[in-house]
Amino acid sequence: MDKLQHRFTRIRKLLDITFFRVLFFLVLGSVLGIAMYSNVKPEKLDLSLFSVAEKTIRSPGTVEDKKSTENKRKDALDQVQDVYALKKEYTQNRVDLISSIFQATAEVNNEIKEEMKKQEEDATEEKPAKGEPSIAEKMNRLTAELTPSVSKELSEQVFSALVQAGINEELSIAEDLTVTSINNVMSQRISADEVENAKKRVEEELKYTTLPDNLRKAVIELGRYAVIQNEFYDPTATEELRQQAVESVESVKILQGQIIVEQGELINQDIYRQLQLVGLLDNEKSFKPLIGLMVLIVIILSSIYYYFYQLKSLPEKRQTYLLLFGIIFIFSIIIMKIISMFQIFNYAGIGYLFPAAMGGMLIKILIDEKLAILTSLVMAVCGSVLFNEGITGTMNFSEGIYILFSALAGILFLSNQNQRAKILQAGTFAAFVNMLTILSLLFLSNGQFSGLEYGYYLIAALVSGIGSSVLTIGLLPFFEGSFGILSTMRLIELSNPNHPLLRKILMEAPGSYHHSVMVANLAESGCEAIGANGLLARVGSYYHDIGKTRRPNFFIENQMHDNPHDRLPPNKSANIIISHVPDGSTILKKFHMPKEIIDIAEQHHGTTLLKFFYHKASQSNPALLEEEYRYPGPKAQTKESAVVGIADSVEAAVRSLSQPTPDLIESLVMKIIADRLQDGQLNECDITMREIDIVSHTLCETLKGIFHSRIEYPEMTKKVEHV
Repeated sequence: MDKLQHRFTRIRKLLDITFFRVLFFLVLGSVLGIAMYSNVKPEKLDLSLFSVAEKTIRSPGTVEDKKSTENKRKDALDQVQDVYALKKEYTQNRVDLISSIFQATAEVNNEIKEEMKKQEEDATEEKPAKGEPSIAEKMNRLTAELTPSVSKELSEQVFSALVQAGINEELSIAEDLTVTSINNVMSQRISADEVENAKKRVEEELKYTTLPDNLRKAVIELGRYAVIQNEFYDPTATEELRQQAVESVESVKILQGQIIVEQGELINQDIYRQLQLVGLLDNEKSFKPLIGLMVLIVIILSSIYYYFYQLKSLPEKRQTYLLLFGIIFIFSIIIMKIISMFQIFNYAGIGYLFPAAMGGMLIKILIDEKLAILTSLVMAVCGSVLFNEGITGTMNFSEGIYILFSALAGILFLSNQNQRAKILQAGTFAAFVNMLTILSLLFLSNGQFSGLEYGYYLIAALVSGIGSSVLTIGLLPFFEGSFGILSTMRLIELSNPNHPLLRKILMEAPGSYHHSVMVANLAESGCEAIGANGLLARVGSYYHDIGKTRRPNFFIENQMHDNPHDRLPPNKSANIIISHVPDGSTILKKFHMPKEIIDIAEQHHGTTLLKFFYHKASQSNPALLEEEYRYPGPKAQTKESAVVGIADSVEAAVRSLSQPTPDLIESLVMKIIADRLQDGQLNECDITMREIDIVSHTLCETLKGIFHSRIEYPEMTKKVEHV
């Protein structure tokens, strides 16, 4: 493990160089390209017209079949019949025309009668009355009342019969019969081809009337004359109907995944044309899928790069996270690719076996929740391409949704569950979400599935969720050990009192153990107040004095009565006290403790001066150098180390007070912090003066709560009676 960690450290250091960082992203892009190219590369089909298909071929995408659409529209146009409009006003016009002829006849007859009557009244012997006008004169007078066109189109027999009608009652009857027949016939549609038939229908209705023979023939001719075409072609309505027919025709599309030709089916001209249309013929030089894949990979890599670019952390930690993310991401893609290769056996829903929550949970635990969510989105996109069920160039969005929901379920469950034992529960929760997601997708598709198929899908969902947690639990120690990652789970495990080192300090230096617990409480509250890692400060405090277990009796908190320093010279005592820092570092390294814990143990005293032994030694040697009585350091490099160092000094100082009061505690804390600032112990970490003030206030409040005044109970004398 140490060799592997050393190799990863060397790789991480290379990532500090821009060239290798670019190379790293190129490797990520290459892995994605190699994994997904076969799923987007157009199929190379060796097909010819009128050959037999060796396998079932599906469309790689949705394409409009313009030729079929045009043929369908042409068929729709051919089925549209011409629109003919019925001119109802023509019936009334022709009826009015015939009525006007009869009315003119009646008026002529009445005029003749009036003239005859007047002649009779004015007649004398010298000037006798003229006789009745001849038929020809009557006809002339009648035609004069009519339009020239009517006079020309009707025969003389019609006018002769009309003027010879004896009485107006006969004309009225004849008019009624003629108008009624015309109305009956022209109330129906009469096209150009049906005009003669319509005239015959009028003739049939009128030839059996009881009118005089000559008048009957006249009304028959009038009826035939009146009947004309009343149905005419309407180009506007016809064009509107044709347009509606065209618009009602939906475009014919070859849908993605649609079967174009079945295995063993003859490839006719229409099928060959469809194969060519969807790009399955002559597609060796098609670069569109490759370009599309490259754009997709650029988007993915850009989002990852932006995350790490704006990540606010030390460059060393940023590069560690980048390398760790790359390994987890590539490992997940490899698993996804291996599972996707089983699609050649036509296993439906094989992608549901992919442990989708694994990558998200690992990144959530080891790095950050925000990056874990981003990774889930990327894995969902990659999964929709890789699990395209053998249809190249397509995307399985159902699989993408499944991977996204599964990964988010694992991530969100772990948000407040940072113990390793909770990973299995997170996997179980992800499995439950997987089942619900699959059932939702199956029901939405409205497909017909058997109970066996439902069972298969649900088992796949369960395997995915549980498998994610098992892989996470198995890989987590590897990543933590190889990269020296101090995750929240690792910190919680290190805080377990049953840890061998904590049991060691408890058994061998109980006073130091109690002191460490008190320092842990102070340091955690101080770090949380300024937004630092309070849990790291607590766990680091537990182990910061582990070096005291080498010589526990030389430290005052572990002494009962005798103080061995009373018998030692100051320089030797100082060396023993100072040695607990390097001794602690050695012990922690021996137990392969995280670097952050070792750093706190090495830095909690910084390069401070052992004032007691220095002043004691300087009394006999005024020229004594301070460096001989200072801790080796280094000074605090992080906020957590700085706060632990302050809390360590404050706790020891306050415990030495016989009667601590709030004012005394506050002044003591301020003095210790001021000494550290004046001594330059906080110059190498990024803690600000405002944060130091917040830490000071928090430590005072915590100490006041610990060392509050208590009620002094009166001493009670116990009397023991001997029976």
